[in-house]
Amino acid sequence: MENLKAQILRLKKEKNAVILAHYYQQPDIQEVADYVGDSLGLSQEAEKVHADIIVFAGVHFMAETAKLLNPKKKVLLPDLKAGCSLADSCPPDIFKKFVEAHPNHVVITYVNCSAEIKALSHLVCTSSNAEKIVNSVPENIPIIFAPDKNLGNYINQKTGRQMLLWDGSCVVHEAFSLDKLIALHKEHPNAAIIAHPESEPHILETARYIGSTSGMIDYVKQSPRTEFIVATEAGILYKMQEEVPDKILIPAPAMEDNTCACSECAYMKLNTLRKLYDCLVNETPEITVPKAVAEKAIVPIQRMLELSK
Repeated sequence: MENLKAQILRLKKEKNAVILAHYYQQPDIQEVADYVGDSLGLSQEAEKVHADIIVFAGVHFMAETAKLLNPKKKVLLPDLKAGCSLADSCPPDIFKKFVEAHPNHVVITYVNCSAEIKALSHLVCTSSNAEKIVNSVPENIPIIFAPDKNLGNYINQKTGRQMLLWDGSCVVHEAFSLDKLIALHKEHPNAAIIAHPESEPHILETARYIGSTSGMIDYVKQSPRTEFIVATEAGILYKMQEEVPDKILIPAPAMEDNTCACSECAYMKLNTLRKLYDCLVNETPEITVPKAVAEKAIVPIQRMLELSK
């Protein structure tokens, strides 16, 4: 394993490549990455990249976003099968008809969607900036929000808007068991529950803090509490524990009885250190976006990045 890491670092230097990794990636991948972050941070970092090759250790829509921001650079994804249940819940042909059936609406899409969906959007957001992006639209203008109904519902509550929500969701964030969470909290009564806004409303109602992955990390760093139950994909615990080595972090339990007693994204875990190495050696699989789609999809992303400065 250590030899593989050394080879990846060597190849990165030889090929002038940069590795961008999401918080949900395996720890060994995070260790060789140049930048680890959430969707907003990764988008901002991708915009600043000067390397010739971007290896995106994440899922397909993230690599696509990096390609949209860097059309002339080679963008690689270790495993092309690393998709996203939330992105899959919003097929472009059906969503196009939905948008056409609701004219005069501003279309805001969560970054967890395909380039084709972004091309049908006026604005893109992440869980870090969703409230800010929604508030940038005048209150008298109706909004379609897609694809995540749970994030949309949470933002409706925060802003007082009545956005029209697409019926999509993330299987990882809908896997948490309320009964098990309550039982776990009884075992750890001093633990603060923190949750990602993609979680279902009954989970969010239990949370002391609701925020993006980077927001959750910041919260545990700043909080005087020493114990937390974390309701998001369990991969975040690696970076979070690095930031707060003296605090106790407990993954929120999933409905399914599994070995980790947590919720993990099978798509995120498709990327491995070996696949990352092979990806750098062979410079494949490469992400491409049709020009007609890319020209439209980049516009709402750039609007988001501008509003997020």
